[in-house]
Amino acid sequence: MSSAEEFSDYEDSMDVVEVPSYEGEYDEEGLYHGKGVLTYEASNVRFEGGFQHGEKHGYGCLYFEDGSSLSGEYLEDELNGPGKYIFADGSYLEGTYEHGDLNGPAKEYDEEGELTFEGVYKDNVRCGVGKFYFEDGGSLCGPLDEEGEVSGSSCTYEFPDGSCLKGTWEAGEMVTAHYYLPKNGELIQDSEVTYSHDKSTRSRISQDPLLPDPYETSRVYVKPSLIPGSGEGLFAKRGLRKGEVASFYNGIRITHEEVDARDWSQNDNTISLDSDTVIDVPKPYSDTRHYTATLGHKCNHRFENNCHYDHYFHPRFGEIKCIRTLRDIDPEEELYVHYDYNSSREDGQLEAPEWYRAGLRG
Repeated sequence: MSSAEEFSDYEDSMDVVEVPSYEGEYDEEGLYHGKGVLTYEASNVRFEGGFQHGEKHGYGCLYFEDGSSLSGEYLEDELNGPGKYIFADGSYLEGTYEHGDLNGPAKEYDEEGELTFEGVYKDNVRCGVGKFYFEDGGSLCGPLDEEGEVSGSSCTYEFPDGSCLKGTWEAGEMVTAHYYLPKNGELIQDSEVTYSHDKSTRSRISQDPLLPDPYETSRVYVKPSLIPGSGEGLFAKRGLRKGEVASFYNGIRITHEEVDARDWSQNDNTISLDSDTVIDVPKPYSDTRHYTATLGHKCNHRFENNCHYDHYFHPRFGEIKCIRTLRDIDPEEELYVHYDYNSSREDGQLEAPEWYRAGLRG
């Protein structure tokens, strides 16, 4: 719930209506009129804007205690028409208001100004058909349920390249979908293979570990690395553009404490997802005979890397990491990332395998 809705609820629930302080212009009858500032001391809310005969009128802005604000055009003391709600973290919503409530088309943006949602609101709740945009370049579109989550049989997750998974979603999770490719302005079903939400756990890497990801499969493959002694590596199946998502990195989900407590020989395929979770591809799943659902763990380290790790929200695997290119990649070129070990042991030494520390020493 936004501060604007909380303040509205606060006003409606007060046994005794709070009398705000006012600084500004008045009309001949002593009513607020012209430019002024209303301050609600108890709720620490301030309104700055126009008034007409005691009511908010014209452009005005409500400022809330948490640093958020709501601005727009007021008519008869209520926000009516286009309005903008800026959240405390800098993200914001632009929408249509009727009698102070969101009713109509709306767009939501993150703190960088990137679009994150486009759709319709009714009485401050998302409804109808909505489209969510993810920072990684993917998007999810479909009917919205009472909680504002994508739910229904005509939903589409679109990968950054325009290919997509179309099918049924429930409460924002993929239930069953097929992969489609854009061809001549149309989406053509690629195969009869069915995909579903398959987020890993601490003990299960995947319900179908040998089912490849169709987006990834069209871009990369595994063969012996060009780096001596490095085993297998990840190679471009075709040319890749700078900034393109080339591969995904899924695995079981364990804690940083578990990783820190064990020998480095068990951490060959671990990568930090966030402050709580580490993604791991342990044996036997590090072998492609046992796991091919994602291939990102096959990307080897090189100090002169041509790719980097990035976050990705995947409709099948949930929040994972991906391999994103740093420059254009030629067909058959091996992909490399920089492992970027940066933690220190108690003795001040870098917490990293010996081969990595040796590489730093030159």
